Amino acid sequence: MKTTTTRKPFDHSGSSFDSFLEEEGIREETETLAIKRVLAWQLEQAMREQRKTKQAMAKELHTSRSQLNRLLDPQNVSVSLETITRAAKVLGKRLIVRITDARKSPTRRPRSGRRPAAREGVRATRSAAEAV
Repeated sequence: MKTTTTRKPFDHSGSSFDSFLEEEGIREETETLAIKRVLAWQLEQAMREQRKTKQAMAKELHTSRSQLNRLLDPQNVSVSLETITRAAKVLGKRLIVRITDARKSPTRRPRSGRRPAAREGVRATRSAAEAV
Protein backbone atom coordinates (compact mmCIF):
# COMPACT_ATOMS: atom_id res chain seq x y z
CA MET A 1 0.00 0.00 0.00
CA LYS A 2 1.37 3.36 -1.05
CA THR A 3 1.03 6.34 1.25
CA THR A 4 0.65 9.81 -0.13
CA THR A 5 2.13 12.78 1.59
CA THR A 6 0.53 16.14 1.26
CA ARG A 7 2.92 18.91 0.58
CA LYS A 8 2.44 22.29 2.07
CA PRO A 9 1.95 24.85 -0.73
CA PHE A 10 4.97 27.09 -1.25
CA ASP A 11 4.34 30.68 -0.28
CA HIS A 12 5.42 32.81 -3.25
CA SER A 13 4.34 36.10 -1.74
CA GLY A 14 7.73 37.31 -0.48
CA SER A 15 8.11 40.94 0.43
CA SER A 16 5.90 43.68 -0.93
CA PHE A 17 6.88 45.90 -3.81
CA ASP A 18 6.71 48.88 -1.46
CA SER A 19 9.24 47.28 0.88
CA PHE A 20 11.51 46.57 -2.12
CA LEU A 21 11.37 50.23 -3.15
CA GLU A 22 12.09 51.26 0.45
CA GLU A 23 15.13 48.95 0.57
CA GLU A 24 16.43 50.44 -2.68
CA GLY A 25 15.81 53.97 -1.38
CA ILE A 26 13.67 54.94 -4.37
CA ARG A 27 10.12 54.75 -3.03
CA GLU A 28 9.46 58.51 -2.84
CA GLU A 29 10.93 59.14 -6.28
CA THR A 30 8.93 56.28 -7.77
CA GLU A 31 5.66 57.41 -6.18
CA THR A 32 6.21 61.00 -7.35
CA LEU A 33 6.85 59.83 -10.89
CA ALA A 34 3.79 57.56 -10.83
CA ILE A 35 1.56 60.39 -9.64
CA LYS A 36 2.85 62.71 -12.39
CA ARG A 37 2.35 60.03 -15.03
CA VAL A 38 -1.27 59.56 -13.97
CA LEU A 39 -1.94 63.31 -13.93
CA ALA A 40 -0.38 63.81 -17.37
CA TRP A 41 -2.37 60.87 -18.74
CA GLN A 42 -5.63 62.20 -17.29
CA LEU A 43 -5.04 65.66 -18.76
CA GLU A 44 -4.21 64.18 -22.17
CA GLN A 45 -7.34 61.99 -22.07
CA ALA A 46 -9.52 65.00 -21.25
CA MET A 47 -7.91 66.95 -24.10
CA ARG A 48 -8.51 64.05 -26.48
CA GLU A 49 -12.16 63.66 -25.39
CA GLN A 50 -12.75 67.37 -25.95
CA ARG A 51 -10.73 67.33 -29.18
CA LYS A 52 -8.56 70.13 -27.84
CA THR A 53 -5.17 70.63 -29.49
CA LYS A 54 -2.03 71.49 -27.57
CA GLN A 55 -1.98 74.86 -29.27
CA ALA A 56 -5.56 75.65 -28.21
CA MET A 57 -4.91 74.38 -24.69
CA ALA A 58 -1.78 76.52 -24.32
CA LYS A 59 -3.70 79.57 -25.55
CA GLU A 60 -6.46 79.03 -22.96
CA LEU A 61 -3.83 78.58 -20.23
CA HIS A 62 -2.11 81.80 -21.34
CA THR A 63 1.18 79.96 -21.67
CA SER A 64 3.51 78.63 -24.33
CA ARG A 65 3.18 75.29 -26.02
CA SER A 66 6.59 74.26 -24.65
CA GLN A 67 5.29 74.95 -21.12
CA LEU A 68 2.25 72.79 -21.87
CA ASN A 69 4.57 70.04 -23.14
CA ARG A 70 6.39 70.14 -19.79
CA LEU A 71 3.05 69.80 -18.01
CA LEU A 72 2.10 66.80 -20.14
CA ASP A 73 5.56 65.19 -19.90
CA PRO A 74 5.16 62.18 -17.56
CA GLN A 75 8.84 62.37 -16.60
CA ASN A 76 8.79 66.04 -15.57
CA VAL A 77 7.78 66.16 -11.90
CA SER A 78 8.66 69.83 -11.37
CA VAL A 79 5.22 71.15 -12.28
CA SER A 80 3.37 73.21 -9.68
CA LEU A 81 -0.05 72.31 -8.31
CA GLU A 82 -1.22 75.69 -9.53
CA THR A 83 -0.35 74.81 -13.13
CA ILE A 84 -2.06 71.42 -12.89
CA THR A 85 -5.13 73.04 -11.31
CA ARG A 86 -5.32 75.69 -14.04
CA ALA A 87 -5.09 73.01 -16.73
CA ALA A 88 -7.83 71.01 -15.04
CA LYS A 89 -10.05 74.10 -14.89
CA VAL A 90 -9.57 74.77 -18.61
CA LEU A 91 -10.73 71.21 -19.26
CA GLY A 92 -13.75 71.54 -16.97
CA LYS A 93 -12.15 69.31 -14.34
CA ARG A 94 -10.85 69.81 -10.81
CA LEU A 95 -7.83 68.54 -8.94
CA ILE A 96 -8.33 66.59 -5.71
CA VAL A 97 -5.34 66.07 -3.40
CA ARG A 98 -5.48 63.71 -0.42
CA ILE A 99 -2.95 63.07 2.32
CA THR A 100 -3.18 59.72 4.13
CA ASP A 101 -1.32 57.96 6.90
CA ALA A 102 1.91 56.49 5.49
CA ARG A 103 1.91 53.52 7.87
CA LYS A 104 -1.30 52.02 6.56
CA SER A 105 -1.42 50.19 3.30
CA PRO A 106 -3.67 51.79 0.69
CA THR A 107 -7.21 50.50 0.92
CA ARG A 108 -10.05 50.84 -1.47
CA ARG A 109 -13.24 52.59 -0.53
CA PRO A 110 -16.07 50.27 0.44
CA ARG A 111 -18.60 49.53 -2.26
CA SER A 112 -21.29 51.28 -0.28
CA GLY A 113 -19.73 54.57 -1.36
CA ARG A 114 -18.98 55.62 2.20
CA ARG A 115 -15.80 57.60 2.63
CA PRO A 116 -13.22 56.62 5.25
CA ALA A 117 -13.42 58.40 8.58
CA ALA A 118 -11.59 61.73 8.84
CA ARG A 119 -9.01 60.28 11.23
CA GLU A 120 -7.61 58.07 8.48
CA GLY A 121 -6.31 61.04 6.54
CA VAL A 122 -6.86 64.60 5.52
CA ARG A 123 -8.67 65.24 2.29
CA ALA A 124 -8.15 68.58 0.65
CA THR A 125 -10.74 69.18 -2.00
CA ARG A 126 -10.87 72.47 -3.83
CA SER A 127 -12.51 73.19 -7.08
CA ALA A 128 -10.27 74.56 -9.78
CA ALA A 129 -12.18 77.84 -9.61
CA GLU A 130 -11.40 78.22 -5.89
CA ALA A 131 -7.72 77.51 -6.42
CA VAL A 132 -7.22 80.09 -9.15
